[in-house]
Amino acid sequence: MRKVYKFSATWCGPCKMMTKILSNIESPVEIENIDIDVNSNLTQQYKIRGVPTFILIENDVEIKRKVGVMSESEYLNWVNN
Repeated sequence: MRKVYKFSATWCGPCKMMTKILSNIESPVEIENIDIDVNSNLTQQYKIRGVPTFILIENDVEIKRKVGVMSESEYLNWVNN
């Protein structure tokens, strides 16, 4: 099963932009929102250095990651390719 971990923070402006962008599209995979200030264990496990960070997971294995803001089309291309 594929899903996206979206690492973000409530104080992060680009993270807020991505939340708005993602609310306008239907993601082909489940998005799990992870607040880096609340979930420090996962943040450390995945070595998150900046937010927003997106990690595509398949069968509990990291397939790829992207850091920063993406447009709707960039996100969909990133997830699907």
